Amino acid sequence: MGLTKEEMKRNVLQLFGGQQQRVAIARALSSESLIILADEPTGNLDQDTAMSIMRILEESVHHFNKCAIIVTHSNEVAKRADVVFQLK
Repeated sequence: MGLTKEEMKRNVLQLFGGQQQRVAIARALSSESLIILADEPTGNLDQDTAMSIMRILEESVHHFNKCAIIVTHSNEVAKRADVVFQLK
């Protein structure tokens, strides 16, 4: 998930945005749920970190045969989706 051993031992509140997102993804993937709901998973991240998070989420969801439902305002995030529903 891109975390160091030291970061994995820290309280999640002591981590930065991208690190917190990685922990949240790891927790969601480790659950038995087949569906992951993600509300703005890249909302407060810089572009490089956001795309890193999306790459991790995309690869992991496909690998573990799960479905991720992502709510986003980001066109870049939406472009990575297999299916897009746009609400107007």
